[in-house]
Amino acid sequence: QVQLAESGGGLVQAGGSLRLSCTASERTVRGYGMGWFRQAPGKEVEREFVASIGWRGTSTMYADSVKGRFTVSRDNDRSTVYLQMNTLKADDTGIYYCARVKAPFSDGTPFRHEYDYWGQGTQVTVSS
Repeated sequence: QVQLAESGGGLVQAGGSLRLSCTASERTVRGYGMGWFRQAPGKEVEREFVASIGWRGTSTMYADSVKGRFTVSRDNDRSTVYLQMNTLKADDTGIYYCARVKAPFSDGTPFRHEYDYWGQGTQVTVSS
C-alpha cells in the first residue's frame, strides 16, 4: 500500500518562502513520476496542477502561475519529493497535495487522472 505524507505547510507573509515535503512509505515512489497539486479555498474549486517531476528527477513541469518561483525536486534514497516555494503570493493559498503517477518509469504529468495515490495534503496560507 502506497502512503504519501505531506509536510511543511504553514502561514507565511507574501514574499516569503516555504518548503513542502512529500514522504512515501518504504520505496513506493522510486521509479515513478510525482506531482504536486493544490486546491484553493472553496468547495467547488478543483484541484489544480502545480508541478511535477519525472522518476529520474531530470524532467520537471510547472504551471505557468508558479514558473520561476517554485522548484520541484526529489531524493529517491529518502523516498521524498520536495516543493520549494519562493516569492509566495496570496493566490498560492490552498491545500497542497502530492501524488504518484500511475505508470512506472514515467515523467510527471499535469493531468489529475494520471495519478493514482494521493497524500492527505498540507495547508499553505499566504497573508497579503
